[in-house]
Amino acid sequence: MVSVYDVPADALIEDVADRLADRIEEPEWIEFAKTGQTRELPPEQDDFWYVRAASLLRKVAKEGPIGVDRLSTEYGGRKRGSTRYRVSGNSSAPGSKKIIRRALQQLEEEGLVETAKGQGRRITSEGQSFLDNAADDVLADLDRPELERYA
Repeated sequence: MVSVYDVPADALIEDVADRLADRIEEPEWIEFAKTGQTRELPPEQDDFWYVRAASLLRKVAKEGPIGVDRLSTEYGGRKRGSTRYRVSGNSSAPGSKKIIRRALQQLEEEGLVETAKGQGRRITSEGQSFLDNAADDVLADLDRPELERYA
């Protein structure tokens, strides 16, 4: 069986985002929300919500159980600022926890993710099979010239 580890992340996230477009709905406020303190403008992608939800589902599957704080750190970025108050070391800022939390809640309503008491979110068996089926389809669609000589 093909899993999330066997296919490229970008192809899997794109396929899962297309599948999630039928299952979850984009909040009306998302066109005005920044994705973190490090951003100046909201995202410009039309399907940003579904791509972020697919990315979160993949991260929960690979690293779960994982909490919103840890996920916001992973979706954060380098903080740019003035040189007035110089901070030594890495100056980073977290990503938007509201976006992450709401996407995880929608995935939880669909039965793909569940809450692990005191540990964060983890993938359900339905969510794992959802990702495995998507990974299987992505692997079938990939150009794999090294396998053609065996056919």
